[in-house]
Amino acid sequence: MSELFWNKEFALGQVDHDQELLEELLAIFQDSSASDLALLLRAIETDDPIAARGAAHSLKGAAASLGLEAIRDVAMLIEQDCRDGSLDVAREKLPQLDSLLTQLREL
Repeated sequence: MSELFWNKEFALGQVDHDQELLEELLAIFQDSSASDLALLLRAIETDDPIAARGAAHSLKGAAASLGLEAIRDVAMLIEQDCRDGSLDVAREKLPQLDSLLTQLREL
């Protein structure tokens, strides 16, 4: 199973150590990441690397701002590959990304 690698101290620093705000942002991320994951899946199914790149970019940025390093890293790999017009990495990494997002929901 994948490791989430959450840099919680970084995330807390981003919100001036406001735990309640961090929890709200994580809840928002969980909702938006579910939408982005669905968009990514649809893009893979329809062979659309441009849409996949957009979904991966969204995931990467939001994860980075919350210190969710493993999600950021996987999304970045997908985005880079899609930039070259390929969906190979997206297809390969989709299960890992889904697992990481599940781990986040279980925190």
